[in-house]
This record gives sequence, structure tokens and C-alpha cells, in this order.
Amino acid sequence: MSENNRTAAIEDSRFRLLIDAVVDYAIYMIDPDGIITSWNSGAKRFKGYEEAEIIGEHFSRFYTPEDRANGMPQRALDTAIREGRFEGEGWRVRKDGTHFWSHVVIDPIIDPNGKLLGFAKITRDLTDRKMAEETLKQSEQQFRLLVQGVTDYAIYMLSPEGCVSNWNQGAQRIKGYLPEEIIGQHFSIFYTPEDRELGEPQRSLEIATREGRFENRSWRMRKDGTRFLAHVVVDAIRGDTGALLGFAKITRDVTEAHEAQQALEKTREALFQAQKMQAIGQLSGGIAHDFNNLLTVILGNLEIVQKRIGDAPKIARLLENATQGALRGVSLTQRMLAFARRQELKTESVDIPQLVQGITGLLRSSLGPGIRIETRFPDDLQPVLADSNQLELAILNLATNARDAMPDGGTVIIQAQAEVVLEQTHSTLAAGRYVCLSLIDSGEGMDEATLACARDPFFTTKGLGKGTGLGLSMVHGFIEQLGGRFILKSEKGHGTAAELWIPVALERTASRPAYSNAAPIAVPRLSVLVVDDDSLVLTSTSLLLEDLGHRVIGATSGAQALALFDEGEVIDLVITDMAMPKMSGAQLAHALRMLKPDLPIILATGYAERLEGFAAELPRLPKPFTQLNLVQIIAQSMK
Repeated sequence: MSENNRTAAIEDSRFRLLIDAVVDYAIYMIDPDGIITSWNSGAKRFKGYEEAEIIGEHFSRFYTPEDRANGMPQRALDTAIREGRFEGEGWRVRKDGTHFWSHVVIDPIIDPNGKLLGFAKITRDLTDRKMAEETLKQSEQQFRLLVQGVTDYAIYMLSPEGCVSNWNQGAQRIKGYLPEEIIGQHFSIFYTPEDRELGEPQRSLEIATREGRFENRSWRMRKDGTRFLAHVVVDAIRGDTGALLGFAKITRDVTEAHEAQQALEKTREALFQAQKMQAIGQLSGGIAHDFNNLLTVILGNLEIVQKRIGDAPKIARLLENATQGALRGVSLTQRMLAFARRQELKTESVDIPQLVQGITGLLRSSLGPGIRIETRFPDDLQPVLADSNQLELAILNLATNARDAMPDGGTVIIQAQAEVVLEQTHSTLAAGRYVCLSLIDSGEGMDEATLACARDPFFTTKGLGKGTGLGLSMVHGFIEQLGGRFILKSEKGHGTAAELWIPVALERTASRPAYSNAAPIAVPRLSVLVVDDDSLVLTSTSLLLEDLGHRVIGATSGAQALALFDEGEVIDLVITDMAMPKMSGAQLAHALRMLKPDLPIILATGYAERLEGFAAELPRLPKPFTQLNLVQIIAQSMK
């Protein structure tokens, strides 16, 4: 053997040993017809065949039945001959029938004369990589399906420049755009014109880029131009090298939650206001009740003194001044009771245009020449159920406030219109028919803080000594007691509108007056039992009755009064205070009627309590009262 042949044989032996030592690749030869002619250790390891089992077999046995049926093995060889190489991936079959994913390279072997000697085939098992890819692909698909299936959130991607690159169902539902309409558009299209002018879209991307995340809540635009309150999160997406790939944007429509929160806050505020007004009302009512007792004493004693001083003009003038001061106190307590909703209302059917016309002269003289009054009433306006005197007073109060808000003159418009409140509305009014009586001025108006406190008792902006701060409170209490609502609307520099929502009168009704204004009939000398836990009121009432010639017996409690009856005291008439500890005047009256059914009983009250049963039919003597009031109520009771 020549030296060259021996060297070639050695090299060939080394090459074969090298190929046989490779275990990660199947390296083998096939002849031009596809018959296997060599087999290395790698082929044996992951295809499972021994060399003696496979040499001489056709390489197509490694293909799946489907690939063989499709002619895949021959096409691979034809491609290698035609293009000089075949490379591809696909499923192959091991000896035990299991499948593995392989990467295949087939190179044709050509001799120097151009004759095809066969093919070199290299196969690598990529099953682990394929499974990892399939798992990743499945995960990505599941994630895409998940994102696409979300309808409560708009989830989409933005390019680094802010252009929309994908679009889920939630985005379509919330914002109204189809994917083909919005993909490729800049996301600033969702912002309001005001926010775009302020540069909000770019600012959100800059913050997300700098800090990794941007989050806020603001108004956004739908395709149809409507606005919704959105909670927005923008996250910067970066690659492994830190390069900015784009942004992930998640938007949620929180309009309903926002409106629900506002409604809850409004309800809480209304509850707080109601509780505050109730508490202040209870306090005002209690103060007014006690003040009425004091005024009863003061006015009663002044009346007795005036009758006894004889001809003394100077003293008479002093007493008259004192009486006028006490009467102002009466007016103040009436306002306090109106706010507390504890004054006695004489409700009747009231024609508003006629009532306003009746006080127009008084209004013009009260407001002065600088204020112009306009009235606007529809011809078919229904009458309302109200106390005409209190309604007149309410209109005068509101008109006076309007005058004070227009120091340089202006216009007051008094108008009314019919309104219907339905069951399903969110109004605080009960369902029914109302008349909305409005007084609108062109004055300086009120800011939010002043408007919020305007109806509170003793709140005033008129300065020290220029107002009690009870005018609007009285109107509020009066209207609430009627079952209506008092609504103030005002804006600084744009005037004030005061609305009185008053129930429509379904039929003409009127309350029975506490006592008749007719001339009293003469009554004989009576034995009168006066019951009051306040000794000053008891003494004052006794003096007024004794001055009228009656015999008076005093008692400071219901129990003491009942004891007098047990002792056989002769009593023709009982005048009892309503609000007394342990036993009220109504309870005492009930007990006395059980003892003496025909006994005349008069209830004296500092405010109009709601009574039931026979007590509601008893004559009422409102405090403070005069001697003339006593004469009238006694005459009425003794009929």
C-alpha cells in the first residue's frame, strides 16, 4: 500500500471514529435510493435502532405515516438534489413508536465527475425546545384570549410614540371603536380637548417612561363624543437590554362608581343637615316654649299694672313701651316656633295670585321705590294648602331679604307654576302635585359657603342689630310643616332664587281657630283651677283671673290638681299647662274627665303639640296670652 493510500485510510478511520463519537446528532449516510448505509452513536441514542437493525432499511421509516403518505421523504431528497441542500423541522418516529421533533439537514454527495453517490443526513432531537415553544405559544395564546375576553377593562398596547397597536373587547365596549378604526391612531384621541391642549397625553407617557408607571383618574372621550370618568394605568414595557418597546395601557370606566359615591356623599350631607336642623329645631322650640312662659308673666303683669295706675301718663307711656318690647319678643318666639315646626297652622285653600295681589301694596312700601316688582302667574294655577298669614309673612321675609341684597335697586320677580313629583324621581318631596312659588332677585347673590348656612337659625349677613337670622329659618320650618320644601338657589353676582314648593289643595279646608274673635259672652264668677309647674306663670295667670272676679285655686303639678278633687274642692273650670313633668296637661285632662265628664278644660301651651283623642278637641290657649284672650277662651269653654 502506497504512503498516500495509507494516510488516506488513517484519516478515513479517524473521521469515522469522530462521527461515531457524536451522541447529540444522528449522522448517517443514505444511498441515492434512500437506503441507510451508515449509523452513528447519536442516531442509535435518540432513534433507538442498533446499526445491524437499520442499515439496509429505507430512511422513510423515521417519518410519520401522514408524512409518508404525503411523499415527504422523497421531496426532501429531491430538494437536496435540486438546491444542493435540504433543511427543515418536523415530527419523526423512534423505534418504540414515540415521536420527537427533529431538525434535519440533508446534503447530496457528488463525486468529481458529477455522479450522485448518496446523501449525508444529520438529525438533531429538538423535542425539549419544541415543547418549550409550544408551551410558550399556548401560554401566549391563552393570555391573548384572556385579554381579549376581558370586557370591563380596556387593555391595549401603545408604540413608543403613543400609537395604538392592539385592541381588546373591553376597549371596544368602553370606548366604542372597532379594532380596524383605532389601531394605528394616536391614543390622545381618547382625551378631552382641554387635556390635549394641556399636553396631558404626552405627560402621561413621559411619567411612565421616567418612573415605569403612570396612574390617574380623569375624564375621557368615547367615539360618540360622550365623556366618561376613567381610571388609567400606563406601564412602560422594556426589552432585555432596557430599550423601550412601548406601553401597556389599562383603562376602567368608573363613571357609575363615581356617581354612586357622589350620591352617597349627597345623601350623607342631607342626613347631616336634617339631623342638624332637627337638633337646632328642638333647641329653638324648647327656648321658645320657656320664653313664652316668661312673656306670659311679663305681659300679664304689665296688663294688671296698666289697669291700676290710674291717670299717670308718664307711667302709662313707660308701660306701653315695655308692652311693645314684650310683643317683639312674641314675634321672635313665633319665628323660632316656625323654624322648629311647632306653631299652630290654620291651613286652608289659598289662591296664590290673589294672596300676592292683596299684599302688593305692603310689598311696595316695604321694598321702597328703587325695587321693581314683577308678578307672573298662569291663569289656571291651582290653590295650595297653606296658612295664609304665615305664607304672607314668608313672602314678606323673602322680599325683604331680596331688598337688602339690592342696595342700589333692582327687580324682584314673584312667579308660580304647577309641578308634579312622581314616585320614581330622586326628589326629597313626596309624590304629588305642588305649586312652586318663586321669588327671584337681581341682587348680589351668595357664595357657596353663605348659601350652605343661609337657612340656619340666627345666621345673618346683615350686621349686628340688623336682623335676627330667623327669617329664612322661619320660612323653612313653615314650608316643611306644610309637607313642602324650601329651596334656595344662588350664585355670587347673579342673584338669588327662593322656591317654595307647596302642596296643592285637593279640597277647601280650614283649621278651627284656637278661640273665637267674637265678642265674649258674660260669664258668672267661677272657681278656676290653674295648673302650671312654673310658679311665675301660675301667679300671673291667677292675678289676671282674679282681676276678672274669678276665684282661683293654684296647683303646680297634675298630681296636686287631682288631690284637690279628691279633697272635694268645688271647681268650675280647669286651665292647665301642657308641658309639665311626670304628668302632662293632656294626661291630666284625661284623668279629670274620668272623674267629672262635663268639666270644662282649657289647655295652655307654649307651642302647638300634636294631640290625639278627646284632648285634640279641647280649647287651646296659646302663650303668651292677654286678659282679653282669657275672657274669650273662658266664654267659649262655658257655652
